[in-house]
Amino acid sequence: MSDIIVIGGGIAGVSAAAALSRDAHVTLIEAEPHLAYHASGRSAAMFLQDYGNDTVRALNRASAAHLHDNGILRQRGVMLLARTDQHDSFVIENAAFGLTELDLDTAQSLFPILNRASVAHAGYRPDVHDLDTDLLIQGYRKQALAQGAVFETGARISEIHRDQGRWHVTWPGGSAQADMLVNAAGAWADNVAQMAGVTPLGLQPYRRSMAVMAPPGGHDVTDWPFVDGVDEGWYAKPDAGQWLVSPCEEHALSPQDAWADDMVLAEGLERYQEMVTEPVTRITHNWAGLRTFAPDRALVIGADGQVPGFYWLAGQGGYGFQTAPAAAQLLGDLVNGRPPMLEASAVAALSPRRFA
Repeated sequence: MSDIIVIGGGIAGVSAAAALSRDAHVTLIEAEPHLAYHASGRSAAMFLQDYGNDTVRALNRASAAHLHDNGILRQRGVMLLARTDQHDSFVIENAAFGLTELDLDTAQSLFPILNRASVAHAGYRPDVHDLDTDLLIQGYRKQALAQGAVFETGARISEIHRDQGRWHVTWPGGSAQADMLVNAAGAWADNVAQMAGVTPLGLQPYRRSMAVMAPPGGHDVTDWPFVDGVDEGWYAKPDAGQWLVSPCEEHALSPQDAWADDMVLAEGLERYQEMVTEPVTRITHNWAGLRTFAPDRALVIGADGQVPGFYWLAGQGGYGFQTAPAAAQLLGDLVNGRPPMLEASAVAALSPRRFA
């Protein structure tokens, strides 16, 4: 049985550990004290099959059955709102996401605080789902542990080197060796590559912030849709009895423990406020996470083109949870030399060798 080291304890790393530990001894190494500390623990994840570029959508389709069959999804629906002057953008986005345009009476029945003085166009699609991120991560974690995987948390790596065909990874108080190394380090994936002597791919983390508040106007928001402003000016959604609003910013940052910017939140809340009737009174708390993209906005999955035994599972951007089942399956197929279940064109479009 081969040995594999997986670096990163977010959804990418944990799902990879579950997929790979069926056929190998896996050690997962996470720098933070617990799993899903960074982006994976700060995601307002939804499942929309027609989200992302064509390559991402192929992964979405291949992940859908696993997510449905394991109780990870709850139907939510999505609504797109636009002003009169945003008509052209609305038509494009409405079609791209497969939405149906609604009259404003119907839209307001689904989203009672819709401001008809500002909103001129509304689109809707019912088959969009909340995604239970913790349930998905814990399911993969339990599967990996049951298959003999070892999880090392609080293990901030100090050195990675390859000697006589084996990877050696060291952290204060511990070390591991393996035939193969999987880089699932999220925002830090290029940094991990550099430590291992592998050429970085140009992965860029971007901040996305979130404001959390009580349900507007005391409404029961349980069955309200995910509501999106056209041109990604903002979005809002229910979450555990609270109401989340994001300014949808995409600010490039270096890998770090991200926090929300007060001015960015204020600007996003102003855009949101224009489209609703209930005032924003108080934010109970806020947070931010990093969404890390490859230059072409598709995930990076597969063997490095130059360094043997080094595999990438990175660049999830905003699609990590909804693509995790198919991404982990593809990685397992590639590591074990099995014909991938994913179509060949998508496998090629995901390969790190596309950047060579």
